[in-house]
Amino acid sequence: MGRGGMDLVRLLSAGCVLSAGCLLAADPAAADTEVTIATDRPAVAESSVVVPEGALQVENGMLTTDTQGHHVLDLPESYVRYGLWEKTELRLTVPDYFHDLPTGSGTASGFGDTALGLKQQLGPLAGFDLSLIPFVSFPSGARQISSHGYDPGLQLPWSHALPASWTAAGQLAWYWPTAGGTRNSTGEATFLLDRQLTAPCDAFIEYAADFHQHGGSSQLLHVGTAYKLTAHQQVDFHAAVGLTQAAPRSFVGIGYSFLLLGVGK
Repeated sequence: MGRGGMDLVRLLSAGCVLSAGCLLAADPAAADTEVTIATDRPAVAESSVVVPEGALQVENGMLTTDTQGHHVLDLPESYVRYGLWEKTELRLTVPDYFHDLPTGSGTASGFGDTALGLKQQLGPLAGFDLSLIPFVSFPSGARQISSHGYDPGLQLPWSHALPASWTAAGQLAWYWPTAGGTRNSTGEATFLLDRQLTAPCDAFIEYAADFHQHGGSSQLLHVGTAYKLTAHQQVDFHAAVGLTQAAPRSFVGIGYSFLLLGVGK
C-alpha cells in the first residue's frame, strides 16, 4: 500500500475511534432550547427538517476518496440553504472542485456540476420527521467531469427520536444521472443511528447503499461525529469504508457549517 493509502487508513482509524468514543460517552446534558443548527452533513442521508424561515445556512467540507488506489480530493462541498417559508427551503449545491492527487492515474481535475432544489418538510407525522427534496443538476462543470446532462433526483429523508438520546434516521432516494450519454437510474437506501452525547456533540453510524441500473451496487459503512462550536456553528468529521467492489475503498472528510438567522427579514 502506498503512502496515500496508509494516510487514508490512519485517518479512517482515527475517525472510527473518535466516533466510537462518542457513542460510548456519558449521558448527555440537558438540550439547549434555543434555535440550533441542524445540518445535512456529514451523513449520506439528508436532514429531515428545514432551516428556519428567513435563515441562511451554509454547509462546507473537504473529502478525500480512495477508489481502488486512485485518490481524489474535493472541496468545498458547499450547500447553501435558505428558509423560504416555515416548512420550505431553497437549496443550492455549489460546484465542487475535484483534484486528482498525484497517483499517476492521469484523471482530469476541475469543477463539477451545479444543482438547485427545494426541501418541503412533511412531518412531524406520527412521531416521524419527514421531508421531500426534488432537485436537478445543471451541466456547468469542466468538460471531463460534468455529466453533460440535466440530471434530476428525488430524496425522502426521515428521522424518529428513540429513548436515551438516540435517533433512528435514513433516506430513500432516486437519481437519474447521465453517464456516457445515457441515464443510469439509481435507487438509494440509507439507515443510521445517531446518539446525542451532550448538547453540542453527537455521533452516528450509517449504512448506505446505491443500486445502479448499470453496474454493481455501491454499499458503505459510514461513521461520523459533529460538534457545535456555538448554537449556530458546527464542525464535523466522518469516514467510511466500502463494502462492495463498486463502492469507493474508503473516504475521509471534515466540515464546517454556520447558520444566519433573520437574513430574509
